[in-house]
Amino acid sequence: MTHAEKDVSEDRRDFLFIATGAFAAAGAGMSIWPLIDNMNPSADVLALSSTEVDLAPIELGQRVTVTWRGKPVFIVRRTPEEISRSRMDDANPNLIDPATDAQRVQRQEWLIVIGICTHLGCVPLGQRPGDPRSEYGGWFCPCHGSKYDTAGRVRRGPAPRNLDLPPYVFLENSKLKIGT
Repeated sequence: MTHAEKDVSEDRRDFLFIATGAFAAAGAGMSIWPLIDNMNPSADVLALSSTEVDLAPIELGQRVTVTWRGKPVFIVRRTPEEISRSRMDDANPNLIDPATDAQRVQRQEWLIVIGICTHLGCVPLGQRPGDPRSEYGGWFCPCHGSKYDTAGRVRRGPAPRNLDLPPYVFLENSKLKIGT
């Protein structure tokens, strides 16, 4: 074999080696892609990432529950009495998780909180007419006795913090978007 024939043979071998490696890498990538794609959220989960609520039919003093990301969200159209009661308690030094009413609402008339007790994840009572409420006018958790006021602040019981606030924005005067 001459020197020129050896160079051609080595070039062919290098080409076959590189082509085989590239083909194997492409095959591995194509076989792994379904596994990676499977980790993306499904369409039904993405659809739940935000919820729009029409606030127009909610009357003064009425409490409504909607679902967002599989969690209950309490929407309360507070009365002037509930608002003033919440604001009077802003300076209370005995609050477990201190927060003013203004820090918990974007519009004083509307309170929007995730309806899950921050102790062990029960759903507090007080949304429906006839449900027991705490003496603070808010919610009562039947599991371990946590009590919340009309701003969703924990007042008594084992709950370590106030009812959580979901991300929300008012799209119009009577339209609310919960989530991103």
